[in-house]
Amino acid sequence: QVQLVESGGGLVQPGGSLKLACAASGFTFSNYGMSWYRQTPGKERELVAAITGTGGTINYADSVKGRFTISRDDAKNTVYLQMNSLKPEDTAIYYCHARSLYYYLTYWGQGTQVTVSS
Repeated sequence: QVQLVESGGGLVQPGGSLKLACAASGFTFSNYGMSWYRQTPGKERELVAAITGTGGTINYADSVKGRFTISRDDAKNTVYLQMNSLKPEDTAIYYCHARSLYYYLTYWGQGTQVTVSS
């Protein structure tokens, strides 16, 4: 059974930090590129950060460059999103996404809420 389980979300003050984790199971983690998306009511889901199966290529949305860091630990089948200098506009549900490097297969996590507010 394929599972992507996000954790680490919560309430944080502007300027604070959170580290999200996505634990994967049910597929060969190293064969999948991983990414984080976020979505707020009334807005389309947007790509926040992506990392290849090898970790050699990383992309960030312009809005988070310099503040967020995506990483992966294949030994733990986990992808992380370190979020620093958080802003209220970062408030969203953050979703973990897996994409096969070889096939047209994708998976989504259930999402974790991040709220940035004073």
